[in-house]
Amino acid sequence: MKTSPPAHHASLAEQRRAGTDDSTLLLQELQLHQIELQMQNEELRHAQTALEASRDLYLDLYENAPVGYLTVSLEGVVKAVNHTGETLLDHPRDRLLERRFANRVAAEDVERWQQIFTRVCRGTQAQECELSLTRSDGSQWVARLNCVRHGGAPPSVRITLTDLTARRHIERRLNLAASVFTHAREGIMITDADANIVEVNDAFSTITGYSREQALGMNPRFLAAGLSEPGQYRDLWRRLLEEHHWQGDLWNRRCNGETFPTRQTITAILDGQGQVQNYVSLFTDITELHEHQRQLEYIAHYDPLTHLPNRVMLASRLHPAMARALSMGRKLAVAYLDLDGFKAVNDLHGHECGDKVLTTVARRMKHTLRDACTLARLGGDEFVALIVDLDQVSDSLPMLERLLAAASEPMQLGPLEIELSASIGVSYYPQEGEVSTDQLLRQADQAMYQAKLAGKNRFHVFDAQHDLDLRGHNARLDRIDRAIREGELRLHYQPKVNLRTGQVVGAEALVRWQHPDHGLMKPESFLPWIEGNALSEVIGDWVLESALQQIQDWQCNGVQLPVSINVGARQLQHPDFVANLMDRLAAHPQVHPSMLMIEILETSALEDIDGVTQTLRTCAAMGVRFALDDFGTGYSSLSYLKRLPVAQLKIDQTFVQGMLDAPEDISILQAILGLAQAFGREIIAEGVDNAAQGQRLLQMGCELAQGFGIAQPMTAGAMPAWIDQWQAGPVWQSAAQ
Repeated sequence: MKTSPPAHHASLAEQRRAGTDDSTLLLQELQLHQIELQMQNEELRHAQTALEASRDLYLDLYENAPVGYLTVSLEGVVKAVNHTGETLLDHPRDRLLERRFANRVAAEDVERWQQIFTRVCRGTQAQECELSLTRSDGSQWVARLNCVRHGGAPPSVRITLTDLTARRHIERRLNLAASVFTHAREGIMITDADANIVEVNDAFSTITGYSREQALGMNPRFLAAGLSEPGQYRDLWRRLLEEHHWQGDLWNRRCNGETFPTRQTITAILDGQGQVQNYVSLFTDITELHEHQRQLEYIAHYDPLTHLPNRVMLASRLHPAMARALSMGRKLAVAYLDLDGFKAVNDLHGHECGDKVLTTVARRMKHTLRDACTLARLGGDEFVALIVDLDQVSDSLPMLERLLAAASEPMQLGPLEIELSASIGVSYYPQEGEVSTDQLLRQADQAMYQAKLAGKNRFHVFDAQHDLDLRGHNARLDRIDRAIREGELRLHYQPKVNLRTGQVVGAEALVRWQHPDHGLMKPESFLPWIEGNALSEVIGDWVLESALQQIQDWQCNGVQLPVSINVGARQLQHPDFVANLMDRLAAHPQVHPSMLMIEILETSALEDIDGVTQTLRTCAAMGVRFALDDFGTGYSSLSYLKRLPVAQLKIDQTFVQGMLDAPEDISILQAILGLAQAFGREIIAEGVDNAAQGQRLLQMGCELAQGFGIAQPMTAGAMPAWIDQWQAGPVWQSAAQ
């Protein structure tokens, strides 16, 4: 760098002219030269720093360029490579330098690379190509190579390397998307954010009949057929705004005016800020599916022979009809109709004739009903008429008569003249209790069978109150059955004593129900429900097993107490009664059969005197004793009493409780005591409620008794303590002396 002479040079010249000493002048000149050298050195340092910074910038740009740079000798050996080239080639620099670049080229592209490289080496024109290169793990990637010959010393080839993997992936995706868009069988419609169509595919034009040019710029509502519910479009836009997606079925209109159903999916495309850029709609013509579905729905809801509603359609109409009748204070009738004699016609003349009969009768009966009513075929020759909007029950009678008349009208089928009739069962709604659609149909079905039993060609009205009572009875039976299964039954025991000696001679087992809601229930509040039902046998078996187990438990605790149980007629007359009793006794070998007494009613014995007699003799041979309960209230004769091998007669409590006020009861008691003595039967009085009754019985010679005046029925656990403290009252003791 050339600089202007400093100002002090001029000053030095002036000093010389003025005659200043030369040595002094020389010293000053040397100082001036030193200053000038220092200034030049400073400028050199600044230039060196700038040069180094420029070099570092160049190296950084070179090393970290977005493309790989390689310098390759004319022999194809790599002489230089930047950091990006290392990364792209997936090899460290020391494994790339001084090695042939062709080693990094995929085998299938090596020959092509050699041709390109040769052309570059021979000329000055740049060569560009795309090759597959390999990474260190053997995987391949696509690169673009820009090759230029450099004429330095020695000459070389400069290669610029660009990774095309991402670009190729994007291109493939774009090509695929374009192919899908073009060749998709679904119609595709793309709109801008304002819902104006900006693109459609070929399938759109095929389905709608509108060309691309006709559709561009239009709002999709130009396709609407006006058959979809307005609320559906409101829901569509609400879902698009909130969820950016909607799927459903819409009715559209083709270019020729034909309407058709579509299954459509609409998606909102958002930009980076979440704003809608486009809407994409894919739709399919579902005309065939819609028609097939309509046919399936028809098959599912209508009878294919008569084209009347079937059971499913009837149920769908019956439920709302019941709700409407209830809300409007009106009535409806369900008439269950079965053709009388149809099976004979079908068997005699064949199914084809039978089908014609059914279609003819169905058509005639349908014409007898109002439009608001429904006639349905359930199958075979069974039909149901739903008669609605009745002010009162009697309003249905004319229609029922017309149905009967339509069914019985003669039919001329070719040479055949067919005559049938119908039996109709009718149930009405509303009823006093709650009833379901199925129950209403079952009621009408039951009433129809009653009409058939009554002679056919008539209708019978279902008795809802009787059915309500029956259902209530069944519900009670179900609850008792559950009580047995869930262990809610209990046995209480009422002591039997000898009034003369004060001895406790036994106990009667009495069943109780420990109800979770109603507390302890006595037998008279629930046993009448199961009279004549199989549950009576189940409870009887439970009582027998429980009593035997209790006798065994008492014996283990030193208490010897015979127990009597009550057995009903159904259980006693069961063919397996004796075998079951033997099995139960065998399961409790510690219990002697004499510890068990079975009490039966006179009426039970008299129903089958021969069978009961045989049963009693078989059991007596085993050691089990029997007592005839409520004696005196039945109609047993002396011959019956002689035949029945019972050990004990049990005087009914009605005679005991009336004996002090009714002389005739005293006479009956005396007669019973006389019979017992004559036939050698033990006698016991039940229902002894006070000391006076016990005293009078002792005076008459009856020593055994039970009743509330002696003890209330108690739990098994309370019995031993009661036995320990029991003693006969003073009145009875004085009467015994």
